[in-house]
Amino acid sequence: MLSQAQSLFSQMTSQLMPHLNSCSSLLKVAYFLLVLSPIILAAEWWRKGRGKKWEDASQYEFMQKDTVILVSPDDKVIGSSSKVTSHTFSKSTPRGQLHRAFSVFLFDSSGRLLLQKRASSKITFPDVWTNTCCSHPLHGLTPSEVDGPSDLPSVPGVKNAAVRKLSQELGMPIGQISKSRLKFLTRLHYWASDSVTHGPLSPWGEHEIDYVLFYQLKPSEVITINPNPEEVSEIKWVTPTELKNSLKTGLWSPWFRIITSRWLLPLWWTDLSTLMTTSKYVDTKTITTFDPTEEHAGGGGKAKRVYLKEVVRNVSGGEGGKKQGGYGKVVIHKESKFSQVVRFDEMLSGFRLLYSRPLTSNLGDKMLVERFDVDDLKWCDEMLGKVSRSFAAVIRQLPGGLLVDVMVFYLVLRALDTVEDDMEFFDGNEKKVECLKEFCERAFDDEDFVIEGCGEGDERRLLEDFKHVRGVFKDLGAGSQRVIRDITERMAGGMAEFVGKDLGEGTRDIKEYNRYCHFVAGLVGEGLSRLFSTSGLEAPHLASQIHLSDQMGLFLQKTNIIRDYLEDFVDGRAFWPQTIWKKYAGEEGLGAFRTDKVQGLKCLNELVTDALELAPDCLAYLSQLRCSEVFRFCAIPQVMAIATLDKVYNNPDVFTGVVKIRKGLSCKLILNTVDHEGVHECFGRMALSIIKQARVEDPNYERTVKACNTILEIVGQPKVGISFGAKMQVLNVLACTGLFSSGKVLLTSYEGGNWDGRMLPNLTDHGDVAALAVFFACVGFLICFMMVGEVFEGMEGDGGKGMKRSSSAISRTLVEASKLVE
Repeated sequence: MLSQAQSLFSQMTSQLMPHLNSCSSLLKVAYFLLVLSPIILAAEWWRKGRGKKWEDASQYEFMQKDTVILVSPDDKVIGSSSKVTSHTFSKSTPRGQLHRAFSVFLFDSSGRLLLQKRASSKITFPDVWTNTCCSHPLHGLTPSEVDGPSDLPSVPGVKNAAVRKLSQELGMPIGQISKSRLKFLTRLHYWASDSVTHGPLSPWGEHEIDYVLFYQLKPSEVITINPNPEEVSEIKWVTPTELKNSLKTGLWSPWFRIITSRWLLPLWWTDLSTLMTTSKYVDTKTITTFDPTEEHAGGGGKAKRVYLKEVVRNVSGGEGGKKQGGYGKVVIHKESKFSQVVRFDEMLSGFRLLYSRPLTSNLGDKMLVERFDVDDLKWCDEMLGKVSRSFAAVIRQLPGGLLVDVMVFYLVLRALDTVEDDMEFFDGNEKKVECLKEFCERAFDDEDFVIEGCGEGDERRLLEDFKHVRGVFKDLGAGSQRVIRDITERMAGGMAEFVGKDLGEGTRDIKEYNRYCHFVAGLVGEGLSRLFSTSGLEAPHLASQIHLSDQMGLFLQKTNIIRDYLEDFVDGRAFWPQTIWKKYAGEEGLGAFRTDKVQGLKCLNELVTDALELAPDCLAYLSQLRCSEVFRFCAIPQVMAIATLDKVYNNPDVFTGVVKIRKGLSCKLILNTVDHEGVHECFGRMALSIIKQARVEDPNYERTVKACNTILEIVGQPKVGISFGAKMQVLNVLACTGLFSSGKVLLTSYEGGNWDGRMLPNLTDHGDVAALAVFFACVGFLICFMMVGEVFEGMEGDGGKGMKRSSSAISRTLVEASKLVE
């Protein structure tokens, strides 16, 4: 653009100069100012990147519209952003925002590589030669272009993006490039300012984790290439020798130079046949990081080179443990190990749950072995553990007959959910609706019914080997079969209702939000109540408590939806009601909370409060259960849910990852959920914690406090203030500090020879004696704290009931210990 302006100015000057020679000096100055002003202003506007080039409106609009996937340095998805924002190099973002990209290298059957020259209209790195196609997977598209660690090396999302851009840039029709033949090789992390184009203070640049994909045409394969002039100005096929010579002159993209010098010429191209037919060069475990060359450092934020040399970062990857949807694609926020270690009561709970008081499985019951096919039953039990994140253990502790009913019920609904959840398998929503209907009609009775290729990992295997579930289902009682068929059919109908809806921006309002939760969770609660009654373990009237069972399901589902905000968002869908989040984000979209956490927390707290208002109905449902195993089965997920709500309330980490409660706390909650008092204690403690976190300035403060006070009225008001358990927690931390400090003193003394080879220090050394006393005192305190940890919490304002509960807990521990000794 600057060269065009200079040419225009030269032409105008040459034509008008003869006339100006006869004018006064003042008129000459006025003329030059008149002509130069708009040119200078336009050039400066262009140099600073204030807007688009005049002839490049479409390119800039694309950059504003397209939403790239933001990632952490270890390639975990953390959000999304527009191309403009992510590629802006400024003082606030000196290297832009780290996002995901891909680079496709297309070879013909003889091994020549197709190169493209980026069009001059491109905003970033125009007029440079580079590989066949390079761009970004985008957020919110169908089919999804978001991958998680478990998607390596298949990377279906990146491949979807590659096929889309090959069509857009090079005119290759969709379908000519086979996704299955696109071969992932490795990832590189680099940044580069576009200083060559826009000057040393360039406002544009790249900061990417780049996925490298190779593709080779077969000998007789013909492919259509029709470059889009707005994207590509030239193309050419080159051999390795031709590329080496070409790299000596001209402009080349910085990422292509990195890939070429590090891998393409020395390794990959020389062994192309092996590369395309084996996994020899596939690397899913590392990300190689590069600084830019000196010419691409700097930019609008004056960023400095930080790595100075190639850095290889080890990251997790592979096929194991694949999960459906967005699971595993974002950061998991966990508390530090120290935070867990100092909570000895929780650590003890973990050991007790694992060794002395496990949730034992009743699946080995002799009656079940005689009634059901052993192989089918074993397969269902194995699959239950693989596809269930948390329910497997509580299902297995149910009494024999009910256990199998609930296990089959869960697996059937999990299979149905896999069909509904797959965003890529079906060619349109109508096909998915047909499949949901067909599942209800054929899955239970048709021996030939199978769905192949739908879902991922263990969920796919569940659908493909559904015959094992069908085999166990046929041996269930007639009443249980009717319940499972009915709930499956109604749930499929609800899923079909939502399949055609655009959930990219959430549900429409609170009514639709509740309706969605009813179909995916409320119906599950109803079905379970009917199975409980059918089994005879619970009263017949429980099956008619539809409202309470529905509310209990909604409580769990809403908790998951709140916690999984980012996980759902990066997968291109959302469930937060628009009538709620738009009050805080306006027209900026649901993704605005990732940066505007003040407004985001207001929205988050309102949704948490909405879920808390369901707690009284959940407690009312639990109060009607009479079978202890059924009570635990229902109560454990409920206490986990309210503990999660306490964790996410007013927590900005929700917008940058998935927030989870400590594993030790989970174990403690499971052990304490043996009766109504234990459940009430948990609900009361979490409600009180939320009240303490609530801020008066929060627009939902009064509503939140009211919801928590309602819970406290039901469970009994605990004392406000620093609880005895909290005081003991402080002593616990002090004891840990004393233990480590005294241990270090004793170790130093021993290594210094002060013990004269004995097992104990010299008693005449007062320092060693003091350290030994502190050491044993701390050990004694911590042992006592672990043994009677429940006592401290049970003493909090319950009129001595907690002491009785704690005494019984200690008695149970002693009895179990004696059993172990025997």
